[in-house]
Amino acid sequence: MLYKFKSKAAGDVIMLEPQGRRLLQIMGKEPGPRGILQPAEMPAALAALEQAIAEDETRRKAEAQAAAASGCADRPDERHRSEQVSLRQRAVPLMDLIRRSLQADREIVWGV
Repeated sequence: MLYKFKSKAAGDVIMLEPQGRRLLQIMGKEPGPRGILQPAEMPAALAALEQAIAEDETRRKAEAQAAAASGCADRPDERHRSEQVSLRQRAVPLMDLIRRSLQADREIVWGV
């Protein structure tokens, strides 16, 4: 399944189901097949995403430091983990859509 986030304020943002579901949960929205994010909800959604990104980056930094300290940085599985797409990379397109939609006072919908 894909999540296709649509707004009349900007272009669509398309995500695979696991990533879209995670971002919706972070924003406090039900990750169902259809939904809407109203302009009044957008500041809180942006704040929740920003907080989750900060926590993710702190966790990633701590994991990288622990791996370097234990000498795991030379193991392929540890290098692969650090090369995974970050929450920031996943969230930025949706956050941009939210900001543009908020500025234009337009809702964001998915699944319709």
